[in-house]
Amino acid sequence: MRDEPLDPFANDPADPTAGLSDDVSGQPLSPEERDEVSADLDDLDEFQRWLEPTGIRGLVIDCEDCHEPHYFGWELLRGNLRHLLEHDQPRLHEPAYQPDPDHYVTWEYARGYVDGAHDATGED
Repeated sequence: MRDEPLDPFANDPADPTAGLSDDVSGQPLSPEERDEVSADLDDLDEFQRWLEPTGIRGLVIDCEDCHEPHYFGWELLRGNLRHLLEHDQPRLHEPAYQPDPDHYVTWEYARGYVDGAHDATGED
């Protein structure tokens, strides 16, 4: 079973990304970067555990490349982080189609919410 979305243009001769290189950075992740991505995956699990029951569907992240907010559901973001660990480069991306911003929070908000929940419940 795949944990990432299928490529809608797989094996399509009219693929609009056919001329783009898969090599985004050309550099493998450093051990420190790998540790950071692994920590992000752990954080994401906690964020989802605490926020999904409140109706939050994922995170909104400001894209440095296109300067637009990107809305990621929990599984899509998890798949993107795993892809980064496995392939040493991020996936090509585009913004979600008409997401409801009320169902997404920033990474910082999620971190603060989970920290507050841990404090309130006495969890580590």
